[in-house]
Amino acid sequence: MLVWRLGKTGGLEVLRLGEEAGKRPEPGEVRVRMRAAALNYRDLMVVEGRYGRGTVPPDLVPLSDGAGEVVETGAGVTRFKPGERVAGTFFQGWIGGEISPVDHARALGGAIDGVLAEERLFREDGLVAIPDHLSFEEAATLPCAALTAWNALFTARRLRPGETVLVLGTGGVSTFALQFAHAAGARVIATSSSDAKLERMRALGATDLINYRSHPEWEKEVWRLSSGRGVDHVVEVGGAGTLPRSVASARHGGAVHLIGVLTGGEIDPTAILRRSVTVRGVFVGSREMFEAMNRMIAFSGLRPVIDRVFSFAEAKDAYRHLKAAGHVGKVVIRIA
Repeated sequence: MLVWRLGKTGGLEVLRLGEEAGKRPEPGEVRVRMRAAALNYRDLMVVEGRYGRGTVPPDLVPLSDGAGEVVETGAGVTRFKPGERVAGTFFQGWIGGEISPVDHARALGGAIDGVLAEERLFREDGLVAIPDHLSFEEAATLPCAALTAWNALFTARRLRPGETVLVLGTGGVSTFALQFAHAAGARVIATSSSDAKLERMRALGATDLINYRSHPEWEKEVWRLSSGRGVDHVVEVGGAGTLPRSVASARHGGAVHLIGVLTGGEIDPTAILRRSVTVRGVFVGSREMFEAMNRMIAFSGLRPVIDRVFSFAEAKDAYRHLKAAGHVGKVVIRIA
């Protein structure tokens, strides 16, 4: 089988494609023919050597998000059978409840080998069935970006119909958050530096649009649009550099779901304290959350937004496209 692996030093140019022997599943394992994989910003950090220094093994198979078809099961497997369509969970050991340090040690495409290969072995508890109406390319976008947005809006601080959500940018997490919030009957304010991207967000259900180049103090525009109240939820993908404006955009008692690390900067906690804003770190989600999200996607018929699909041989070009930051939604690699 063909497999992409990282080099021993960081950098996209040392990402290499090679032929390796496939393995038969051991008891409790499932062999999956991978059909598609999707990229996250984390994957770019991994290949460039900027993620989890000392925790990413050399020769890693990259990418956490993928979908495929079960081709063989090991002894004792009861959750899946050959022919079923599945996706791997980001954290292979996090079934439910609170996340633990042990779960971090089984994160695909970081601590352990990921899915950018023609085949992969999974433990049966590290897989979920994918919604029937989705293609493999669409299903491959779900394990990280979609589940992160779901965890932010529908677990600890559950979004309610009629509330207002602010999403930053047009990447995978923000696009899924918009789709989920719109489906739940919430108002969505979207930001971007591109009017063309904002119009695509409007087509997906965004109620209000803010170009942050035209409005560099975009939190003031949020307050204007919300009639001086602020928003109930902020899906914060920028990190320390945008967090102060996100906190300022939230209503008193609102929630900021901290997801991204795209920008640098320092955090002054004063505004968080004075306005009783909840800032919660969100790192993907458990298998139970994934299964709940998939039930909603199946019931609603929601379809992920894919910006572009690359072939397996074009994996490096897919990384370059992600790094260029011109996308709306997800960047996907078709494996077979």
